Amino acid sequence: MTPRELLARLVAFDTTSAKTNLPLLEFITEYLRQIGVRTTLVHDDTGAKANLWATIGPEHDGGVVLSGHTDVVPVAGQQWDSDPFHLDERGERLYGRGTADMKSFLAVALALAPDFARARLRAPVHFAFSYDEEVGCLGVRKLIPFLIERGVRPAAVVVGEPTSMQVVTAHKGIRTFRTTVTGVEAHSSRSELGLNAIMYAAKLIAFLRNAARDFKNAADPRSGYEPPYPTVNVGMIEGGTALNIVPRTCSFLWEVRTLPGGDDGDLLRRFDAFAREEVLPVMRAEAPSADIVTTPSHRVPAFADEADSPATTLALALAGKNEALRVSYGSEAGLFRQAGFSTVLCGPGDIADAHRPNESVALAQIEQCVAFQRGLLRHLAA
Repeated sequence: MTPRELLARLVAFDTTSAKTNLPLLEFITEYLRQIGVRTTLVHDDTGAKANLWATIGPEHDGGVVLSGHTDVVPVAGQQWDSDPFHLDERGERLYGRGTADMKSFLAVALALAPDFARARLRAPVHFAFSYDEEVGCLGVRKLIPFLIERGVRPAAVVVGEPTSMQVVTAHKGIRTFRTTVTGVEAHSSRSELGLNAIMYAAKLIAFLRNAARDFKNAADPRSGYEPPYPTVNVGMIEGGTALNIVPRTCSFLWEVRTLPGGDDGDLLRRFDAFAREEVLPVMRAEAPSADIVTTPSHRVPAFADEADSPATTLALALAGKNEALRVSYGSEAGLFRQAGFSTVLCGPGDIADAHRPNESVALAQIEQCVAFQRGLLRHLAA
């Protein structure tokens, strides 16, 4: 099957993170079985999702892992011009959920799998296809211990995030949190009898907005990131029951993205201190039962690999590039690097097209990815 044919099949599986990815993995497993490649599934605790691991070539150290996630972000509430789960070609682009992030990379790897299988490889190529990357890189946290236990020691890991086929050797880290403010309900005509959780949540959100401004003002333009400073975002907020009820609870989700080498716990400590020392005493003076609780959700470590690491050297040569880039989005690369694997990002598509309605990938990007992986085949067969 061609990369386009495989991409059409992969896009047709709705692997939104809230759903199972097993039907997609069943398709891949059968496809690889037909060319003599065995696969292993590493399931989550529920059994409803899994990572897929496959090896082509000799079972020994070295070789390269081609890594990508199978899940996609939701399409709910987005205005699409075509069915997001049907590959649509318009002009020189292919449209559909996951085309950029990151099923095109998987499609190319699978399309070239028969070529890898026919070649006399001196070192293996591995496929590592994970679940739930979009909600905290959950799947790869199960997969990496599985690889370590099996003694897998690749020379390089290539994570196929949409980098426009540029080689990326560093990205920011992500920490996410839920903060819940608890006040006291009352009729809005007697608001003095209640404690408005939303209003106090607004004070905490204002603190985060000021912290974001401080990060921006202290930016080092030489950092190589865009933007060149840690960022803070409040992405969701919910609270209240009705307009004429003083809201008892308000919760909001927030994140901070820090540069490699930065203290990803600093903002949380300052936020907690502000809540505990400045906001909560005022609340409890009016209502002793008032509370503020912040719960960490996910942590995706920042990623930074050495400029002359095996993965970087190989990827630059295969991509025909002279230098590597840094990006602000997160990926599974930091977890591979923490495990001691030399790692880079390099894949088709532009991150600016990811997560949006009418997500798409340029056909030229897929061709560049094919050339990259054909170069890898020649390298492993040399």
